[in-house]
Amino acid sequence: YQIQCPQSNLSSSWLFKGLLSILRKLKSAPDQEVRILLLGLDNAGKTTLLKQLASEDISHITPTQGFNIKSVQSQGFKLNVWDIGGQRKIRPYWRNYFENTDILIYVIDSADRKRFEETGQELAELLEEEKLSCVPVLIFANKQDLLTAAPASEIAEGLNLHTIRDRVWQIQSCSALTGEGVQESHR
Repeated sequence: YQIQCPQSNLSSSWLFKGLLSILRKLKSAPDQEVRILLLGLDNAGKTTLLKQLASEDISHITPTQGFNIKSVQSQGFKLNVWDIGGQRKIRPYWRNYFENTDILIYVIDSADRKRFEETGQELAELLEEEKLSCVPVLIFANKQDLLTAAPASEIAEGLNLHTIRDRVWQIQSCSALTGEGVQESHR
């Protein structure tokens, strides 16, 4: 289906599977810079995911108190990834980073079922933000390496993702710890 989003820098008329499809869609524009906003509740695995995308060591990660910025080269694209802390006291500042976002990545701890309602509320609020309207959303159902992890399909159903009509979205199972589902998303 076609989504009309005139203010978006990216075409939203295509369905994508992870970052790979986004990059393939943009491949017609060499040396393209892509601004990616990485959000989610605290302890969801955002920084671990970012370090996996950048092929960096993940053995010593501490909670993000402010933000991390990484530039990752992939298939001729410069991915500028903004990883913003997810603690409750930091979330009001998320909106300071919305402008000029090309892709929103929202990370969910699939094993922390007690926080599904909270993460769903935060995601719903993000999807209502005017500065993020029509921005494609990639939702990583993280921590799939844990036995208690809910499958991505269950999370999608619980968060009513099927009701999202104003943008392209995709949910992808992953484990930022093992790299499963992460590296495949941008190769």
